Amino acid sequence: MPLTLDTYRLLGRSGLRVSPLALGTATFGSELGWGAGQDDARRLFDHYVGNGGNFIDTAGAYGGSERLLGEFTRGHRDSLVLATKYATQRRPGDPNSGGAHRKNLFASVEHSLRQLNTDYLDLLFLHVWDFRTPAEEVLRGLDDLVRHGKVLYVAISNAPAWEVSRMQAVADLRGWAPLVALQAEHSLINRGAERDLIPMARAMGLGVTPYSPLGGGVLSGKYTRADLTGAGPAESTRRSFNAALGMVTERTLAIADVVREVAAEVDRTPAQVALAWSLHQPGVTAPVIGARTPEQLAGNLGALEVELTAGQLARLDEVSAIDPGHPHDLLAGDHIRAVTSGDLKIQTRH
Repeated sequence: MPLTLDTYRLLGRSGLRVSPLALGTATFGSELGWGAGQDDARRLFDHYVGNGGNFIDTAGAYGGSERLLGEFTRGHRDSLVLATKYATQRRPGDPNSGGAHRKNLFASVEHSLRQLNTDYLDLLFLHVWDFRTPAEEVLRGLDDLVRHGKVLYVAISNAPAWEVSRMQAVADLRGWAPLVALQAEHSLINRGAERDLIPMARAMGLGVTPYSPLGGGVLSGKYTRADLTGAGPAESTRRSFNAALGMVTERTLAIADVVREVAAEVDRTPAQVALAWSLHQPGVTAPVIGARTPEQLAGNLGALEVELTAGQLARLDEVSAIDPGHPHDLLAGDHIRAVTSGDLKIQTRH
């Protein structure tokens, strides 16, 4: 059944209602060299909200994004779910202006509140795990902010699954604010989160909001095999960035080929098919989509109307499949099933 932006989903084990596609605003502002200027960013915002969207994703690290959103959200702040993040450095050279610790947490939140022109954040993500701050310090600081009313819900991004699950267990045992969302990279060209992160999130009550669901544009069809040799068109800053990250390979282009084939079958764009696949994934609440023009955004939102058959989903799954790794491959093997269950027939609960 086709979705709409106002077909809301619950975020994790919270009662918070969010749109099935979140508007990513890393493209808001041109400070990073490749984003949308203020007027274009405003048009993107208005298009998304005007079509029923309520879930806006930003971060202090996204250049002028928070500042622009502070202007755009005047007048209808309470109808939106604003998510931002902390942990990245705010002032290079200041040892305490980055990291997950309490000092940076409180300073970052106050900075975001000023930038966003609001007195509360709906959702605050720990942006990146720093391996230095004790988990209890992070959780207690987040809980204090919730108790003070400056943050309503807390979440985490770019962290190992075992750290996230430990944090959730500690929060539950101590009665602190639980994590309600996990943001991780996930797309047809990068399904690594399916090994541990996404199953963990489903078990622990975190809604998944995947970023880069188009694989840096590879799944939209903008790259060709000429890009493997540098013979492609002149590269933009963003294009060069994605190529340097290793997103353009024979494997990812082969996946993009199948996405293009399915798109032709359903008379949709490759980007819409890739996003529709993401929307079908267990545990996924809302992929985070970005755009630099209203036309790109409108095209991405069209993914909500795409209906894929079981056969088409299976083809996309097959071409993008990953090695599950140990112990998942062992536990799923015939030998383990034989020695643990034999020929028993066991019906599992759904």
